Amino acid sequence: MEPAAGQFTVPDRLRASVLARQGEPGARWLAALPERVARRLAHWDLTLDRIAEPGGRLSVICYVRRADNTPAVLKAGLVTPETAQEHAALTQWAGRGAVLLLDADPAEGFLLLERLHGEIPLRSLAEAKAMLEACGLLRRLWTRPADGHCFTSVADHVAVRTAWLREHPAAAARLDARPLVDAALHTAEELLASTEEEFLLHGDFHHGNVMAADRAPWLAIDPQPLVGERAFDLAWLAQDRKETLAAAPGPEGAVRRRLHQLSESLEVDLERLRGWTLFRSVAAGMASLAGGDRTGAELSLEFAGRL
Repeated sequence: MEPAAGQFTVPDRLRASVLARQGEPGARWLAALPERVARRLAHWDLTLDRIAEPGGRLSVICYVRRADNTPAVLKAGLVTPETAQEHAALTQWAGRGAVLLLDADPAEGFLLLERLHGEIPLRSLAEAKAMLEACGLLRRLWTRPADGHCFTSVADHVAVRTAWLREHPAAAARLDARPLVDAALHTAEELLASTEEEFLLHGDFHHGNVMAADRAPWLAIDPQPLVGERAFDLAWLAQDRKETLAAAPGPEGAVRRRLHQLSESLEVDLERLRGWTLFRSVAAGMASLAGGDRTGAELSLEFAGRL
């Protein structure tokens, strides 16, 4: 492939995801992407090795080499409220527990990152070992945000989610999920009224967003950073591998054991973890339903029901 030509096939997963979220503006972004990537390669003096498949849902992942032939990754992403501060979080972490940021043009959606072993996610490990490694990374990532930070608060993030849930009652009715949605909304309101912690959170931390690396066994990628309490961040990890829990003998007990283990390992209040896991699972289920993924919606809501 000749990078200067700016010609590559946009990965199918990226195309489908962007079109589902953005419609016609997303189509224009996708059409311009190959040429924009070609210009960025030239600007940063990068040589393109290959495009990662299936890649991200909101970005194209380019395996590149810098002028001194060291490997790196050029991430060309759609700038959204969730992704806009990824560079700022990576800057604060400075490689501690997360992929190292080498250069950035955040307004244009370009990040130059150290190259990890993208074909070896933490999900490739057995669940118990993966959870142990994940907890170790979270301990490193949960740091105090700098004064005057730019990150969205958990409270503001949740306000957007709760507003959407309240404005779409018909979606909940489609899966008889109104009681679950009401419980999630009530729980989130109570938790926000009593929160005191303020940590920098990953925001989208799960086994698929942790990759094997050379300078550390595992490093986190793709943060959607927020500032708030640790239980909110841990709640996303708590619902990882839902299929495994659903298939376990006594899935309700399996869910309770997972919450207890994560709570004890990271010294996070169990009831706050349970509450945020309920909210995030319900919100994810309803978002999946709105995006046409009924199977994913049912899986998330079944998990929430076991809480």
